[in-house]
Amino acid sequence: MISVLAVDDHLANLKLLEAILSRHGYVVRSAINAAEALRLIAEEPPQAILMDIALPGMDGYELTRKLKADPKTRDIVIVAVTAYAMKGDREKALAAGCDEYLSKPINAKELRDILARRFGGAA
Repeated sequence: MISVLAVDDHLANLKLLEAILSRHGYVVRSAINAAEALRLIAEEPPQAILMDIALPGMDGYELTRKLKADPKTRDIVIVAVTAYAMKGDREKALAAGCDEYLSKPINAKELRDILARRFGGAA
């Protein structure tokens, strides 16, 4: 099974991501900020992270750069899942190290397609 860490400071978004992914066989854990995400990643690195960009404290860009700079975590697939959907926001997320970009509101099919493309179509 593919393990996914959802990082978002809004509980409603976390619940939605958990519902979408668990229904399709993914193992999902959640974090509401960067510190909690780092703790969970250190305990058990996920195969993918759904990263909100607008996190309190350390934002998603900074957390992504930190993870991609570390040899232990650089291969984790990071998907920016963000309300930042203006011109240039996708490029900014990819430049920070995100592997994929998904704007909010979350499109469940698009999210499943991204993960299927990255992990060979199977949860």
